[in-house]
Amino acid sequence: MSQIPHTSPFDGIRHEDEDGKEYWSARELYKLLGYSRWEKFQKSIEEAKIACENSGQAVSDHFHLEVQLIATGKSAKRKTEDFHLSRYACYLIVQNADPNKPIVALGQTYFAYQTRRQEINDELALANLPEDQKRLIFRSLMSTYNVRLAEAAKQAGVIGPRDFATFQDHGYMGLYAGMRENDIHARKELQPEEKILDYMVSEELAANMFRATQADAKLRRDKVNTKGHANVTHYLVGQEVREAIKRLGGTMPEDLPTPERSIQELQREEQQRLKPGQQLSLLDEPGKE
Repeated sequence: MSQIPHTSPFDGIRHEDEDGKEYWSARELYKLLGYSRWEKFQKSIEEAKIACENSGQAVSDHFHLEVQLIATGKSAKRKTEDFHLSRYACYLIVQNADPNKPIVALGQTYFAYQTRRQEINDELALANLPEDQKRLIFRSLMSTYNVRLAEAAKQAGVIGPRDFATFQDHGYMGLYAGMRENDIHARKELQPEEKILDYMVSEELAANMFRATQADAKLRRDKVNTKGHANVTHYLVGQEVREAIKRLGGTMPEDLPTPERSIQELQREEQQRLKPGQQLSLLDEPGKE
């Protein structure tokens, strides 16, 4: 006698769009989670959106609004809102849902496990990429994270270019044992017009990505509102990242090798490799920072 395979109820309402991308309907999810009214569930959605934004993710990538016309009789129709949710969006929603509902606890376990499994798969795929490809990807991400960090710093009172340069130096000083951007530039023996982020191996870029994302999150979380406090916060975050590297027995960022080829050189090679008409979707234009 064959056994019926175990299927999670959350797998049962999983959909795929025409491109094969998975999503969940918020209208179906709220019923499965035991909510009697859509309006009550909307509060969990809004809280999840805030958590998504605070984590540095684009809300529109995970919460896609869908508006449908539903027949109500006598040829009348009314608009009904729904959201197509990513796995990560569902994870955030169940974290903000009513914990007294047993199905919510099940959902928290399911989406936490599935989300982490996908993260591991992504990390393994990334680990197998050639070093030059990892540099290109990390450098592009670093540009995005620096924009977000600049926004958080501005909210904390870091306004002018000179203030922001000082703010950035504090992050570098924490991570590089007192070295400012100019010191790192000199250590790498770069030309005046060359930028340090364009001459970092993927490991060094990853350390700076962690510094930038965590500084961004802490500035927002602690509601820092003076540039002095912002500078100290950035320094301490950089210092914590450095201590983590030390505890793990890693190489200090200033001791990592400086690659011979710049990000711009790698970009040009990648552009030549692509077919005519294709774009470097992962890459930003060089020299923006």
